[in-house]
Amino acid sequence: MFNGIVEEIGVVDALERRKNLSVLKVRARKVIPGTKIGDSIAVEGACLTVTEKKKNILAFDMMRETVSKTSLGQLRRGDKVNLERALKAGGRVSGHFVTGHIDEAGRIEQRIVEANYEELSIRLPKGLGKYIVPKGSVALDGVSLTVGKVGKGRFSVYLIPFTKQVTTLGAKKKGDRVNIETDILAKYVFSSVKG
Repeated sequence: MFNGIVEEIGVVDALERRKNLSVLKVRARKVIPGTKIGDSIAVEGACLTVTEKKKNILAFDMMRETVSKTSLGQLRRGDKVNLERALKAGGRVSGHFVTGHIDEAGRIEQRIVEANYEELSIRLPKGLGKYIVPKGSVALDGVSLTVGKVGKGRFSVYLIPFTKQVTTLGAKKKGDRVNIETDILAKYVFSSVKG
């Protein structure tokens, strides 16, 4: 379990493709101390298990499902990724509860930039719209955000300058893919009403 507050931006060292598996290696600094093999780290919002740790490099195995449902399979050496260690029991939750289980990757349709204002319009993959509501929570690339406008097949979020500086969202462009995790509470509510 995570809270969508990025601890640092790591840098992809390698993405090795093997049969039915990809191994992602990421250079990090802040999340290294105290991290051990078997720990969970959210990488661009996807909960991955640390399989190897060497100096400032963490390795993660990614199954086919992870590669197909997220933007992680498109990473290249030198790309930047959001990193967050799992929550500690009894710790403060500054964002919202984020599981690290990506629903799907969406695309940035529009980026509106004005003085002290930035809006990202995201194209929603089919089937996710029922979980997106105005003023609800959503995680994009692991960043906890509040949903702004909601339209047919799309929604908007707003970025404060701090979020642009300390996450990879500040560098995203129109057409870029973003990992979407809808709010787990919305899923439970929808499931209980549906069923």
